Amino acid sequence: MTGWYAQRTPGRSGRAVIALTLLALLLVAAVPLALLAAVIMMILGHLVGGLALFGGSVLAAVVAVAVAGMTGMQHLRKLLFRGNFQVVPLDGTQYSDVAEPKSTDYTDVVQLDRSEYTEVR
Repeated sequence: MTGWYAQRTPGRSGRAVIALTLLALLLVAAVPLALLAAVIMMILGHLVGGLALFGGSVLAAVVAVAVAGMTGMQHLRKLLFRGNFQVVPLDGTQYSDVAEPKSTDYTDVVQLDRSEYTEVR
């Protein structure tokens, strides 16, 4: 049972993805607070400082979300191509127990035999 838990814990790259995602979420959540602080600064007469504060917070949030997204996609791609997931392609044999309806109320429906059509992948 300890082996199962050891396999389920994220590795170093997984922890990095989680940390970057949390940082991005925190920075996105801080944008409204930065807007409030910027408005207060602009009311007090510091127009350029307020705009810089708000612009900087938006820029930091956008960069953090972009980096977290790229790192997450890279990590996902690495997991998929490493072969840890046991993905089994489905063919027609998995659905042999499902019966197709024999009769229909529609007159213009063409019934096909299984040999007359193929799977689309």
